[in-house]
Amino acid sequence: MATQKVTVELPEPVFEQLTRIARATQQPLEVLAAQSIASNLPPTPDNAPVEIQAELLQMQTWEDTDLLSITKRHINKELQQRHIELLEKNKIQGELTPAQRQELSELRINADKLMLQRAYAWSVLRWRGHRIPSVDELPE
Repeated sequence: MATQKVTVELPEPVFEQLTRIARATQQPLEVLAAQSIASNLPPTPDNAPVEIQAELLQMQTWEDTDLLSITKRHINKELQQRHIELLEKNKIQGELTPAQRQELSELRINADKLMLQRAYAWSVLRWRGHRIPSVDELPE
């Protein structure tokens, strides 16, 4: 892997801590510093669909309260029920009308988008030092 050189001024206590850890683990200081930076980079949306990546990146500039509000969003109950109905109809009957297929596709895309927004919001919050709740702690 190609490397680039960068000069970073660190507060003395941070430099001393890196030095102590580097000695204790017998790693070069540069390797330890690079690992520390890499593990603390903000989350990347590279694996998300291209059409939502810019929106996810923008979320890194949002206030924590705005991100927290995203984590609490849910699909409207009626839309969720309609999604389930169409899925079951497709499973049982095996055939949907073109309009129903389009509706099912749009419902899935909207549900996926919300899931990605929520996950990314949690990821940004975690990067900022917030505790991420366990699955049992998440609201229904």
